[in-house]
Amino acid sequence: MFNPSQADVRRFFCDVYAKAQAGKALEAIETIASLWLDEHPEYHAEVANLDAALRQMGQVQEEKTSGFLHLSMHLSITEQCSIDQPRGIRQAVELLTHRLDSLHDAHHAVMDCLGQMIWESQRSGLAPDGQTYVACVQRRATRD
Repeated sequence: MFNPSQADVRRFFCDVYAKAQAGKALEAIETIASLWLDEHPEYHAEVANLDAALRQMGQVQEEKTSGFLHLSMHLSITEQCSIDQPRGIRQAVELLTHRLDSLHDAHHAVMDCLGQMIWESQRSGLAPDGQTYVACVQRRATRD
């Protein structure tokens, strides 16, 4: 299992942004990351300076969402859907996307469920509960 450090994640997104801005060829995962970066211009300044991004690691900035965390969640959800892991996540996200008429908005709703699953896992010391996660997304996709 790939387990990147916080610095690795920051380097990855900063490198993707720099390569995309320079018009360089991107690998498949970099292309996906670049598409999510395009959806979030509010994070461009954060990913434009690797040295600053690395210096700011561990600093909590009140009332500001970490662009790196947010983009990582988009990338994670995209990957989960591509392999349907946990089982059922692809269909649940597709249903939610249809309901909201926006993949981007669906991802933001899924992030709440993903964050809840991670928090519960950390709190309980148990493995993440993929079925509860999928059920959360399904509820969001089917509620009126």
